[in-house]
Amino acid sequence: MAFLDELAAALPDGAVVTDVDLLETYRRDRTDWLTPGQPQAAAFPRTTAEVAAAVKVAATHRIPIVPRGAGSSLAGGSQAIDGCLILCVERMDRILDVDEVDQTVTVEPGVLNAHISEATAPHGLWYPPDPASKAFCSIGGNIATNAGGLCCVKYGVTRDYVMGLEVVLADGTVIETGRRTIKGVAGLDLTGLMVGSEGTLGIVTRARLRLRPSPDGTATLVAFFPTLTAAGDAVAAITRAGLGLSLMEIMDRTTVVAVDDAYRMDLERDAAALLLLQSDSPDPLRGTEIARAAELCESSDATYTVTTEDAEQADALLQARRLAIPALEQQGTTLLDDIAVPRSRVPELLGRAQDIAEQRDVTIGSFGHAGDGNLHPTLVVPRDDDGTVLHRALAAFDDLVLAALELGGTITGEHGVGTIKAPFLEQEVGTANLAVQRRIKRELDPLGLLNPGRWL
Repeated sequence: MAFLDELAAALPDGAVVTDVDLLETYRRDRTDWLTPGQPQAAAFPRTTAEVAAAVKVAATHRIPIVPRGAGSSLAGGSQAIDGCLILCVERMDRILDVDEVDQTVTVEPGVLNAHISEATAPHGLWYPPDPASKAFCSIGGNIATNAGGLCCVKYGVTRDYVMGLEVVLADGTVIETGRRTIKGVAGLDLTGLMVGSEGTLGIVTRARLRLRPSPDGTATLVAFFPTLTAAGDAVAAITRAGLGLSLMEIMDRTTVVAVDDAYRMDLERDAAALLLLQSDSPDPLRGTEIARAAELCESSDATYTVTTEDAEQADALLQARRLAIPALEQQGTTLLDDIAVPRSRVPELLGRAQDIAEQRDVTIGSFGHAGDGNLHPTLVVPRDDDGTVLHRALAAFDDLVLAALELGGTITGEHGVGTIKAPFLEQEVGTANLAVQRRIKRELDPLGLLNPGRWL
């Protein structure tokens, strides 16, 4: 086949895989309830030039390209489509430079999120966006979806830290965006445009990221509540108080029990909800902030609170939150939603999720970033289901998305539109807005080859 022959000729030996068994892993991402297509091949470049060469060959033969990093997408954003080329950047995994003075790090897209802070910690620097999947998600995917994480309530999301990119466009052209300076307004913000575009406008091959000085310590609070309403009231009270917390996470009973069952963490299984709060402000302010947060939780009917400034204890508590998805995945196939509402509407969203679970007769474990209104209600379908529960779960999934929109929210806070949210995009952004976005897509990718079938 001419396409495969030319692709193999354009890349080094071993960089192109066509074996069906080997391709199986790269067909799928973590949206395991979707059925992926069958790709023609997967390419594994190590350099920008190799990415550009692969893209040029694909463009010549009108072959769709599905960019892929670590395959950790939860929205079907890196699922293969029939006849595509999977362009996997996992071998582009170098940290190229750490600049202590300018407080930046330059990385390739296959670098895992957690490895960035590990590499910059000896320099007293830290990369704040920290998804729960940071140990196995790559920075290229984080940029593609504008990922958030546990600390975004205080520090913001990926877009706030991307200073510049190297990008391969749909015809193989390589461009650089952004700048090295803190300030700069020359030309349109193509960096911001690329961040969150889910691989539909270009393929990131290098990123320059802003860093922050590492915090010198933390104070952590865990609080348990008898009802979801009480937990939501505490979130609202803490938000109104204006405390500078770096983390405000929530887990409902279904999620807490799943984590405790899977990992035996001795959690309070009878509580309706758990709030996990943290301050990394300078001492002694962090202690004051956590003490005030504890008072507000207790005034919102928390049944039990405990605080710690011990790093190991805090890490154990954070691990409980990070294990929410893996724990629920052990119980069956998961349909993980990613919706966000204004912080004032968090109590209502939690209540709506509970109502939807009862009305549709499905299991929903709700958890997420209460501090910025971004929650992840997750539906669990037994693996021996004959399709009956899945049918109800899919309806409940749509109910949750529509509930977020009705509450003035968004269909996706950080996972991206991908495949699963595409039908709802126009309802959120409007017909005229979506038309403009599609015009931009056509200008940068006139053949529609980059990650087709996603949000545009």
